Amino acid sequence: MLRSLMKLVIILAGSLLIAAATNFLLVPYKILDGGIIGIALIINYLSGTSIGLAVLLCSLPVFLIAWYKERGLFYSSVLGLIASSALIELLSPLQFYFLYYIELGSVSSAIIGGFLMGTGLGLMLRFKASTGGTDLLAKLIKRYVPLNVGLIIFLTDAVIIGTGGLLISKETFLHSLLTIFSGGVATGLLTLNE
Repeated sequence: MLRSLMKLVIILAGSLLIAAATNFLLVPYKILDGGIIGIALIINYLSGTSIGLAVLLCSLPVFLIAWYKERGLFYSSVLGLIASSALIELLSPLQFYFLYYIELGSVSSAIIGGFLMGTGLGLMLRFKASTGGTDLLAKLIKRYVPLNVGLIIFLTDAVIIGTGGLLISKETFLHSLLTIFSGGVATGLLTLNE
């Protein structure tokens, strides 16, 4: 019971870090993260589609794979997916107030945003949960490839931000590199013994 409550608290805390970093640090400067959130950000920047909804829809294929390959990870990730998507939407209207009082600049936002996203993700991964995106896919890949989960996520993220850089701008690509690097460091540190 206590372990389940602790896991719930960690999932909510990790999701809150991810949502805050997305809305307050990445979106204002059109910076990308990797993974499913990065894909959702590309969709948002190009079409204005809701980020939380795009995360949910883009996660469906990964969840189908997890359903067939690893049901435990599937169940642990459903709450992370729903919580992070919902919190991204709930915090979105507060973006104006954050930016009114705190202005960091694009480079600082990229580094801090990536670190917060990586910390949120790393916390969840330590408790056998995730947001259901490429972090879930990385956990599945980890079973077959002897690489750190943070490194697998970093490599996947590089492909996504490379695509986003081509579609959006060079500045987006360069700032997003900082984001995935700092996020990969944070996730890697928190999953060092995974």
